[in-house]
Amino acid sequence: MDRDQLRTLQAPLKERYQAEPDAALVTLSASGELGEGIACSVQTGRALAEAGLHPATGGDGSLLCSGDMLLEALVACAGVTLRAVSTSLGVAVRSGRVRAEGDLDFRGTLGVDREAPVGFSAIRLSFELDADADEAQLETLKRLTERYCVVYQTLAGGPALSTALSA
Repeated sequence: MDRDQLRTLQAPLKERYQAEPDAALVTLSASGELGEGIACSVQTGRALAEAGLHPATGGDGSLLCSGDMLLEALVACAGVTLRAVSTSLGVAVRSGRVRAEGDLDFRGTLGVDREAPVGFSAIRLSFELDADADEAQLETLKRLTERYCVVYQTLAGGPALSTALSA
């Protein structure tokens, strides 16, 4: 897809959302079924993903770790966003690699140390690109990818969360 095709594809959406801001409000959802043992099956829309305990919390490594899935969602979103931004700007990116790393202290989630954080204490996102771009263009790609990546902005902004439980 080139810049003109992308703009043609997105132009009617942008016009509609300017005229009707409520049309741009969409609620995404995910659901899962509690599985046997300590597992949860999640329907991804393309396949069934079964998540379980990470080996550092007692899992055997045969099930997906939700922390890994979070980093995978960040990589996917950042990669798609970078491609869209580079296409829109006309910056040729032949290929590239996106990587996310996150630091966890499993003492927190296991309740071993109440002072240890539960969740990622740091996440690093990096890109290695084969691109025809100078330093200024690369900085613009990075800045706009950060700005428009839904998962990145969600993690950076810390959305309001709520929980409901019924039996």
